[in-house]
Amino acid sequence: MNNWFTVKVKYTKQLDNGTLKRVSEPYLLAAMTFTDAEARIYEELGTVIRGEFTVTGIARTEIHDIFAYDDEDVWYKCKVTYENMEVDGEKAKRVAQNFLVSAASVKQAYDRIKESLHGLMVDFDIPSIIVSPIVEIFPYNEELDKEISRTPLAEGEEFEAVVSKGVVFSASETDDDDYDDESEVSEVEDSFDSED
Repeated sequence: MNNWFTVKVKYTKQLDNGTLKRVSEPYLLAAMTFTDAEARIYEELGTVIRGEFTVTGIARTEIHDIFAYDDEDVWYKCKVTYENMEVDGEKAKRVAQNFLVSAASVKQAYDRIKESLHGLMVDFDIPSIIVSPIVEIFPYNEELDKEISRTPLAEGEEFEAVVSKGVVFSASETDDDDYDDESEVSEVEDSFDSED
């Protein structure tokens, strides 16, 4: 399952007047883990940004849906609230969800979010619309994930088959993704086998 991550990238940008300025810009992308988000931002921006750039922060971002329009590239974050009835039908719970929509103004963002959500079966409110600093959005790209070997194990596929190819998958959100050498993996396996 993919999540949305905001990745902040710092690099030297050439401005319209020709001067160079060090900037930090946030990008939104779909990835499975923090590690995937970092690898993917290097893949996406490696050919776009001239010179070196560094990732200064990665944070999981709660975005329910994104409505992109080709005519605008400014993103507005819209908070939408509605009441959700509990299963027993007695209590109503207030639910808030964030949406992104591209628009030219706050009014156009409001109109577009109303139009996009007109099919909801509940009444909803839009208590806030703010300009988002997001520069660009990179939705899930299955071909890119296959290209850089980040596809999850298929059902029934065994872990040993993946290790023999030199790729090791670890649990999400761990820092132990640095196994490059099969000897390290076999040493760990041997030490567990000898203890039993």
